[in-house]
Amino acid sequence: MISNSLMDFIVLLGMAVIAYTVRALDIRGIAAAFVVGFLVLELGGVYPFAALFMFVFLGVMATKYRFGEKIRLGLAEEHRGMRSWGNVLGNGLAAVIFVALEHYFRLDVLWAAVFASIATANADTLASELGKVMGKSPRMITNFKKARPGMNGAVSLQGEVVSVLGALAIALFAVFVSPYRWQMIFAVTLGGFFGANIDSLVGATLENRGITNNDSTNFLATFFGGVIGALLFYVMV
Repeated sequence: MISNSLMDFIVLLGMAVIAYTVRALDIRGIAAAFVVGFLVLELGGVYPFAALFMFVFLGVMATKYRFGEKIRLGLAEEHRGMRSWGNVLGNGLAAVIFVALEHYFRLDVLWAAVFASIATANADTLASELGKVMGKSPRMITNFKKARPGMNGAVSLQGEVVSVLGALAIALFAVFVSPYRWQMIFAVTLGGFFGANIDSLVGATLENRGITNNDSTNFLATFFGGVIGALLFYVMV
């Protein structure tokens, strides 16, 4: 009989092949994603892994959406949207930290942190990739002055709406890990939304000054998005 760990390994190996085939990740990105995915599966089980998979799937779709237009506007991701290990850890390391804590302490509030960190990554990625071509009249999050689409710290009404929907898409997976379903949905959605805006705030300040880069900005946002989700959940229950 195949052990659960071996089955997880086989599933992740198959997904790694698919990710490389569709050029979602380079070799180092696949290696990092394999480690992140394996730890989340082993420590947290199928639901946080499914949420992580949904984030990756939606992120790839959003990156490819109107990609030719993004290239013409100079807004496309480098390497035709193929991401590497830094991006994987920037978006997934916080979830690993929170799921490890939940595995040890067995607290629902830590589940809220796990899913809110993933919700932050999804909200930010969708708002960024779709907002580049759908957002109208973007403004800097720090002073609300007009900004160029795709600029660090630029936000738009359309991007904010997409951000909420992106966070909600991940929150729906969280209802399976806690009896406090509506509280979990609310906390994870808001945590993801606020986390995505923290990403914009850090991008407008620290990243634009060269203190952080895109990957470390993503990590800070997903970590604090997870913390906010956990605090909201704690307050409600």
